[in-house]
Amino acid sequence: MKPQVIFIDDEKSIRDALGQTLALEDYEVHLYSGAKPALEALDNQYPGVIISDINMPGINGLEFLKRALAIDPELSVILLTGHGDISMAVEAMRLGAYDFLEKPFSTDNLLDVVKRASDKRELILENRELRRELEAQSGPGQRILGNTPQIKQLRRILSHIKDTPADVMIHGETGTGKELVARFLHDHSVRQHQPFVPINCGAIPETMIESELFGYEPGAFTGAQKKRVGKITHANGGTLFLDEIESMPMSLQVKLLRVLEERRVEPLGTNKAIDLDLRIVAATKTDLQQLSERGLFRHDLYYRLNVVSVHIPPLRERKDDIPMLFQNFIRTTATRYGIEPPQVGLEQLQSLLAHDWPGNVRELRNLAERMVLMGDISSLNETNTFDDSPQTASLAERIHQFEYTLLIDALKRHHGRLKEVQSELGLARKTLYDKMKKHNIDKDDFKLSS
Repeated sequence: MKPQVIFIDDEKSIRDALGQTLALEDYEVHLYSGAKPALEALDNQYPGVIISDINMPGINGLEFLKRALAIDPELSVILLTGHGDISMAVEAMRLGAYDFLEKPFSTDNLLDVVKRASDKRELILENRELRRELEAQSGPGQRILGNTPQIKQLRRILSHIKDTPADVMIHGETGTGKELVARFLHDHSVRQHQPFVPINCGAIPETMIESELFGYEPGAFTGAQKKRVGKITHANGGTLFLDEIESMPMSLQVKLLRVLEERRVEPLGTNKAIDLDLRIVAATKTDLQQLSERGLFRHDLYYRLNVVSVHIPPLRERKDDIPMLFQNFIRTTATRYGIEPPQVGLEQLQSLLAHDWPGNVRELRNLAERMVLMGDISSLNETNTFDDSPQTASLAERIHQFEYTLLIDALKRHHGRLKEVQSELGLARKTLYDKMKKHNIDKDDFKLSS
């Protein structure tokens, strides 16, 4: 982006001449004949320099300086003074002006002062961004790791929108971390102490998703014997995360749109509406605009959800982050199971970097877990798995141990709730029971104590 300059002067000939000079030096120049419209264009993220004449009708240069620095005390403001205004210029410096130039001034002198002021402003904004990133990454809640430009830009966007009341649409391929981004938004927002309620629109049968979202009163339909609080109501005050929003039935999309527009929900079986204060974060791996054009997703719901759009880059577009992510997954898995983390060699890292990662970060994390649980790895082959080096344990023994650790880990994270374990591992209920019986695992050992 071009460096920006706001220039304020009530004399058109001076505005035009100085504006042309700055434009020839590749600045993006915005000219104003008075201070009031210039003040309206400023905020604390303004990335450029402000030049203002002191003697102007209405709001003069000194008053403009005071009001501008009230918006951001670190703005770079340069004042232009006429003959005999030196005492006023000294006062301006005391108030916080970056510099002043006495008319007439040379073009070289002007450009030198503007360049230094622009560099200072850029440095100030960079330092602020670094402090925000540090606070977000070191504070409680989810972290988004990576140092590539794509991930830094993603973190900047999330930092800017985290406290906005607007609903958010997250776009990303399978495995890129859409729920992680949604949780990051929630954990670092003013809603962080309120519920975060995730629901996978593609994992719930179409016959159940309406009651899951809206809840119901006793007698609302056959089998509704007692009241059930829906996910939308449960998320009140916090964040509702709708993953795989493209899987939501068309009939339900109409009702969701009404909730989004009215911020009220009516449970099934009642006409009493519940007022809502929540942010909805939706996620999709498909192009919803194309789906809506084909009549497979409602246009109005797409545009209502797409107020703020966030794109997560696939792992193949940020390969420089792979070593850091892999080492982090290795350490996290080893800590979880209380074992020593294995060392990752240069050849292994080269194999990681050469792979295209169709499963994105999820695939990388699963590979790191497999390395911790099943031993050393050497190279990534055409079947997208690492070749294991010889081990003392047989293949059957290692598969048995790997299956056991996956079951234990899933049961721990879901506190023994078998339906959620089934969904995560893609197992039928009977298959899950059989495997737990084989490994002598009791789900009650993982339930939260009351």
